[in-house]
Amino acid sequence: MTGEALRNAAGSAGAGGVVAAEVLRLLAESNDTVAVAESLTGGMVAAELTAVPGASKSFRGSVTAYATELKHRVLGVDAGLLEAEGAVNPQVAEEMAAGVRRVLGASWGIATTGVAGPEPQDGQPVGTVFIAVAGPGGRKTARLRLKGSRAEIRRESARTVLELLASELRENLRGQDTEQDGGI
Repeated sequence: MTGEALRNAAGSAGAGGVVAAEVLRLLAESNDTVAVAESLTGGMVAAELTAVPGASKSFRGSVTAYATELKHRVLGVDAGLLEAEGAVNPQVAEEMAAGVRRVLGASWGIATTGVAGPEPQDGQPVGTVFIAVAGPGGRKTARLRLKGSRAEIRRESARTVLELLASELRENLRGQDTEQDGGI
């Protein structure tokens, strides 16, 4: 599917759909795949990706590990870390992304964990979110401090993790172009 067709297909889905279409275009361009590990977003990231026609070329699947024990049992997040820090932690997000990448056999893994409300969790206030990307070149995490309703926090978390992945994919493609052109 062309970039224009992806944008048209995603246009009615809003900002998240546009970013999801861009992610899928970049993945297809580099012949890569993605897997998603979600907690507070509860499947929203996977839904954004699969709403784009042709997503099956690059989307491997997702794990919605809402319960803390599943983050350890399914995704391999360190049990000691979860016990000591709770699930709302940057290292947890990083390990979730790496775990889903490994478990689902994807080139890239992305993850969301945080507090959408209505109450604080693990000593973290509502709106604290950690997102992560794990890929061929390493891992990257980001902390978000979001305001708004539970639904708004979840939507913004889903959109932002896709933007982080798109940024990493663009960087990865630039690196490949430099290598193919004989370096700097």
